[in-house]
Amino acid sequence: MSAAEEEEEIRVLLVDDEPLLRRSLGIAIDHEPGLRVVGDAGNGAEGVARTRELRPDIVLMDIRMPELNGIDATRHITASPELSSTRVIVLTMFEMDEYVYGALAAGASAFLLKDAFPGQLTDAIRRVHTGESLFAPQIMRRLIDNFVERPRARTAKSRPAGLTDREEEVLVLIARGLSNTEIASELTVTMHTVKAHIGALRSKLHARDRAQLVIAAYSHGLVDAHAGG
Repeated sequence: MSAAEEEEEIRVLLVDDEPLLRRSLGIAIDHEPGLRVVGDAGNGAEGVARTRELRPDIVLMDIRMPELNGIDATRHITASPELSSTRVIVLTMFEMDEYVYGALAAGASAFLLKDAFPGQLTDAIRRVHTGESLFAPQIMRRLIDNFVERPRARTAKSRPAGLTDREEEVLVLIARGLSNTEIASELTVTMHTVKAHIGALRSKLHARDRAQLVIAAYSHGLVDAHAGG
């Protein structure tokens, strides 16, 4: 493999307390061109240490682990300036709503169910690496329902300080799950303009990625979760 090809590889770290799952995930990922597993860890504390050591592009993170759970491990990773280019994808079970919501607030960029097909996993790795945030539809629906059921999280509609009218529009469309292409079509603007607005939103809202923009939209009451988008 040439140096150029190595530079293009997406480097992945696996963090899960089940050795068999780590092995199966590693085989699926290494089988894909352009993806490479650079290491693994069996608990959250080790996962944080290995992330700091290896500086992977993507961390696949379990939630329920000994020593340090996946939520706290994700928070440690996303809060470290030296790991600003590392993204966390949480692998979870459908019914663990509280854990998933906590990981989202901690800065996870994507959520996949543990029974996702290998192709879904590798596609998620590639897309998150380019800056997208991904959520299994079932998880997003339950996250929204969970958010609405939290009285402390509900608030009267208020525009985040410093946003323009158009930036608020883009923020709402992001929270409704629209892609950049769909937002451009909805607002009749170019993709370049959409990306510029998203960049401004991330800067003004101190959002690490698209997932945190979704949180901001719901936190400010800009989206009615019961309205179905």
